[in-house]
Order: sequence, then C-alpha cells, then structure tokens
Amino acid sequence: MSHAHSLIAVALSMVTGMAMAVSSYGAAGRTPYDLARSVRIQGCRGHSGTHAPLRDIYGLNEAALDLSHGVVLKTAVANAGYREEQLTSLHVSGDAAALQSVLSNQLCETLVSAEFSDLGIAQHGRDTWMIFAVPFNPPSAAAAGPVDSELLQRINAARAQSRRCGSKLFPAAPPLQANAMLRAAAEAHARDMLDHNYFAHEGHDGSNPAERVAATGYAYRITGENIASGPETAAQAVEGWIASPDHCENLMDARFVDSGVAFAASTSGAPRIYWVQEFATRR
Repeated sequence: MSHAHSLIAVALSMVTGMAMAVSSYGAAGRTPYDLARSVRIQGCRGHSGTHAPLRDIYGLNEAALDLSHGVVLKTAVANAGYREEQLTSLHVSGDAAALQSVLSNQLCETLVSAEFSDLGIAQHGRDTWMIFAVPFNPPSAAAAGPVDSELLQRINAARAQSRRCGSKLFPAAPPLQANAMLRAAAEAHARDMLDHNYFAHEGHDGSNPAERVAATGYAYRITGENIASGPETAAQAVEGWIASPDHCENLMDARFVDSGVAFAASTSGAPRIYWVQEFATRR
C-alpha cells in the first residue's frame, strides 16, 4: 500500500478500548503525540476539532510496545491492566508527514472524539504503533452513597417537569422518597446481574421485581423497575431512561411514592456496570 509523504505501509485495527503515549522523530513538535494532538485540535475532513485533552497512559505505552512485537491488540491492552470501552490502533511505517496524513484521514473521527482521551505509543526507527482508547471509568463502590443520591435527585428533577414518553404525555409528578428497603432490592439485583453476567428484569433465580421488593419486607400496592447497562454516570443513566418510552413512563408515573436506586460495576475483567431503580407504593 502506498501513500504520499513517504508512507511505506499502514495497518489499522479497531476493538473496544482507550490509549496514549509519547515518542519522537527527532524534530521539535513532531512527536507522534504532538501530531495527534494537533489534528485533534485543528479538526480534519470537515470535522471540527476539540480541545479535550489526550492523556499519556503508561500502561498503553507498554501495550503499544507489545503490539509492535506482534501481540494482539486486546491481549496487549489486557496484559497492561488497562480497562476500556473502545480501542483503536494503527501501525505506520514512514516519516512524520506520513503519520500525520494517516492520522488526519484514517483516524480523523477517533481523534476529534472527546471520548477517546487516552493514547499509547511505541516506535522502532521509522515504524510507529499507536493505541487510542475510551477508558472505562465507573464510579467506585466507595462512592455509592453520593452517586445513588445524585441519581434520585436527577430522577426527581425529571419528574418535576411534564414530558412526553413516547406517545404519552405525562404531567409533572411529586418527588420520590428514598426508601432503604427498595434500595436493598435495587442493590441486590444490580449485584446479581454483575455476578451472573446477564441483563434482564428476571433474576438468575427466576425472581421478578415485585418478588424482590417483597423479599425486603416492603408491603407494596404497586411496583416498577428500571434497569440500565453501560452508563458510567448517574446523568447518563437518567438520560437513557428518559429517552426510552417504557422507562420514562415508570419514571414519570405519579402513582409511585417511594424509590430505591443502586449500581454495581466490575472491578476487573470485562468492563460492565448495571443500574437499577425500584419504584413502589405501600399498601
């Protein structure tokens, strides 16, 4: 494969992940990192640039070095202990101008995406390997209290305004009251989905939301449940529920008085995070 600017060969691969690193061609301001940052800020192929930072991640530099030795991208990143949402990598054989051309053309959309915040780089002579990644940054278990409180606050803020859920128009609803028993039910189901690697309202033991609420001792008249997989912040979880007509209906249902919310996230292995909200009203 040939390109202008003395490019000899280019290889690209994409999976789930995140990356950044530093290396030099010997000319000031022409390191792979500087070239990537320049394209990121200036934009490319009709895409506006972004000033969102690129982070030099040591583990991704190590992964890029492994990549240069023939290790598969996902394996190299996993061996470095890095956990990602998305990954993309490239191998360019050529000079700085050749690398800039590849970054501006084949990697344009990646570079101008603020989500791709990390970079790893390795170089051998005229060969450059780069890994770009979107990190997996879930809240920690230690932050559960504040995150759960924020989640309920955002839900109540959404309920405070009338809104359309699909084809149905809902008036504003009173705020939900935090309930410890419902939170226990939400926490148990989030943890169960994480531990058993599934995503559903039916528990791995066959339980349904109403049964899990009743198991906590909450005597309900009506119950409901929202779940989400993937969002890494309370804001993203609520935005997703509002955008989904069925979840939005639960969120806006004025019949619900009490609520419990929780999340559970993996701390190793594949990036996974689950959110659960239980709704209920006592008999």
